[in-house]
Amino acid sequence: MRILSVRGVLPQHRYAQSEITREFTRTVLRQNVSEAVVARIHANARVQWRHLALPLFRYGELKDFTESNDAFIDVGVELGSQAVIDALKAVGLTPQDVDLIISATVTGLAVPSLDARVAARIGMREDVVRMPLVGLGCVAGAAGIARLNDYLLAHPDQVAVLMAVELCSLTLQRDDVSMPNLVASGLFGDGAAAVVAVGRDRAQDFPDALTTQPDVLATRSRLYPDSERTMGWDVGASGLKIVLDANVPVLVQRHLGDDVRGFLLDHGLSQDDIEWWVAHPGGPKVLEAMQETLGLPQEALQITWDSLAAIGNLSSASVLNVLADTLAERPPRPGSYGLMLAMGPGFCSELVLLRAPEVNA
Repeated sequence: MRILSVRGVLPQHRYAQSEITREFTRTVLRQNVSEAVVARIHANARVQWRHLALPLFRYGELKDFTESNDAFIDVGVELGSQAVIDALKAVGLTPQDVDLIISATVTGLAVPSLDARVAARIGMREDVVRMPLVGLGCVAGAAGIARLNDYLLAHPDQVAVLMAVELCSLTLQRDDVSMPNLVASGLFGDGAAAVVAVGRDRAQDFPDALTTQPDVLATRSRLYPDSERTMGWDVGASGLKIVLDANVPVLVQRHLGDDVRGFLLDHGLSQDDIEWWVAHPGGPKVLEAMQETLGLPQEALQITWDSLAAIGNLSSASVLNVLADTLAERPPRPGSYGLMLAMGPGFCSELVLLRAPEVNA
């Protein structure tokens, strides 16, 4: 499979972390916890700016899960449509060219799913294949690329799209001063991303991409035992209440290094062969654990750190934004190997081996 384009889209409402801290404490938590405490937790997230689905003042006005979820559908369809259109236009394609659309989201509920609504809105064919990915959370950006690859291996002449839409701000719980809710309120942002990919045979129709865009060579999924309560949602009358265990960095440090080395070894590679890293910005402690278990300097994950500071953790859309930034800001050396990695509810990880094409490919 060859990736043709990656595009991220962010809501227009952009705020400094300090503004979000103040408004969240006053209107969502209604002063049930000290603003100084919330500010300290938010500062630890190392997020400087975030884009939100709604204007900041609107969050205190949301009455219940129904209103929050209605906003999720409205804004999600808008952002998802824009991301897909932008990614298609970048390579001269239209919605009519798409054979498969995969949608990834975990921050709202929609039936019909977002992919169906976006397909109708932007004019995809009636025979487009749809595959909603719900519940994978932060890992779904990498897992979505893996599933694109699975499909295009079997359909090498087709075009496939991955659309990730996450509006994390609409899940924050009112009057909930638990540590997971406070951490989430400082870490997660809103946004979308889309990836356009083609199978081996169809790639010949895009000569420019033959020398600039990466191939997916292999993927691996890993599900860790006895870790279901590490990350996820409790679904109740108030909506989606985050489950976030402090042991996430411990699991990353315990498992990810061996998983990466084993995956690479199975493909005749070592970690020294990886020149560029596309990592999900799970948070400072997660990134530090990742660097430690892989023996990487911060510079290797600098684009991920920069994304965390600039827009926060966008769940499934984040690693795709990091991929877009990597290809735009630090184009990989021709022929070099890269590795995409993300973790999410399960608890699980997903690895995607990438390679920049040779100049004469």
